Amino acid sequence: MALTLWSKIKEALVSVLPVSAIVLFISITGIVPLGQSETAIFALSSVALIIGIALFNLGADLAMTPMGSYVGEGLTKSKKILLLVSVCFIMGTLITVAEPDLSVLAEQISDVLNGDVLIVSVGLGVGLFLVVAIIKTVLQKELNSILTFAYAMMFAVCAILIENGKSNFLPLSFDSGGVTTGPITVPFIMALGAGVAKTIGGKKQRENSFGIIALCSVGPILAVMILSLAAKGDLAFPAPDYSFYLNDLPFLTGENALDVLKSLLFIVVFFFVLQFTTLKLPKGKIFQILIGIAFTFVGLVVFLTAVTFGFMPIGYKLGLALVEKSRIFLIIFSFAIGMVVVLAEPAVHVLTKQVDDVTSGGVSKIQMLVALSIGVGISIGLSIIRILFGFSILYYLIPGYLISIGLSFFVPHLYTAIAFDSGGVASGPLTSSFILPMAIGACVALNGEAEILSLAFGIVAMVAMTPLITIQTLGFKAIISQKRKDSVAMKRIITSDDDQIIYF
Repeated sequence: MALTLWSKIKEALVSVLPVSAIVLFISITGIVPLGQSETAIFALSSVALIIGIALFNLGADLAMTPMGSYVGEGLTKSKKILLLVSVCFIMGTLITVAEPDLSVLAEQISDVLNGDVLIVSVGLGVGLFLVVAIIKTVLQKELNSILTFAYAMMFAVCAILIENGKSNFLPLSFDSGGVTTGPITVPFIMALGAGVAKTIGGKKQRENSFGIIALCSVGPILAVMILSLAAKGDLAFPAPDYSFYLNDLPFLTGENALDVLKSLLFIVVFFFVLQFTTLKLPKGKIFQILIGIAFTFVGLVVFLTAVTFGFMPIGYKLGLALVEKSRIFLIIFSFAIGMVVVLAEPAVHVLTKQVDDVTSGGVSKIQMLVALSIGVGISIGLSIIRILFGFSILYYLIPGYLISIGLSFFVPHLYTAIAFDSGGVASGPLTSSFILPMAIGACVALNGEAEILSLAFGIVAMVAMTPLITIQTLGFKAIISQKRKDSVAMKRIITSDDDQIIYF
């Protein structure tokens, strides 16, 4: 256990160090000078972030991933499809309702949209599309066809919003798709899908192991869009207060611990109900899961505390200051910080590990991380350009999704499934707690608070979109490389000397 934890700490160190080094370099060189207390708190938060990610990843390996896999395999083997679908709908709904990020989103827009209605609607949306994903796996249907229909429906509702003068809600709607696939739900839901695919088997087992997060991200977007039609007036979003509160440390308030406990409780209680009624796992596996849940809980509490207290205020200050210093440097910095910030997202490591396992190294962890880093870097750089010039997010999203869906018809289906899952996973809590505050800071410096909703929001949606293109491009490259190898091999056979042919 100690060796495994040390390995996770080293992985987390490699993930967090680039982000921290870039921010501290900017401070030390005086580009954006930070006070002594700010620098000390950021450094301490970076250390806490490393510990939190390491504990979370260990907990995911011991508990969250096995739990999802056991549920998926156990219910599928029982051949009670109605039970499988019902459990998936209930778990998808309850886990989403308990996500801390969704509660924060609902509270911020409660003046225009009823917070409780929003939470329940988004939860039902995730539950419904989780059922669609499971049925797709059971029936072994093509993912790209379902995604094409889902995104066509999404942009149809988008057109209705614009027609009704609700275009300001679009960035928020698209962001909600990334917010609701949080670090608690991703390992469980991904393992659930992999467990179902493994039990069913067949030629499509590998590609059916992915795509479940992609479909679950559509439900929240549709839910927020539909609810926005009932909103009255424009949504006012005042700039949050990102001040440091040294006398009110978040880990002393217990808010993060309560949020994480509530989220985990839904999964754990439901899992143990299934354990006593259907799964009947041995005591050794149950003990391992309990240990893993403890690691997951502590890791997430430490992680969320670090990003909230140390990274959120620094991100906001960087956005404010860099606009005044140099807009060109802000774009370059955004691209660079985007490339490294995705490495510190806890759920990304869960995804890359599963991809490496399912593909038997065919899509390596390094390839995935490089593709994700480039995609997220580009997305954040483009988002800052949008803030600087003030145009609609649809100028990015429409061509971006057209390209990504178009690529899905030319690359192996496995790459499409991995790519669309990566979009939901890459837009995790660190993106919301560091990159979004930076975008809000830049928007406030340029336009004041009036344009926060229409310009600053949407950055999470961009982070979720660009990996779809970069990872499918990776798949396209793999096809071209394989065709070249086949062509070279064929030429060698054709031009080979007849004397080398052996006759039997």
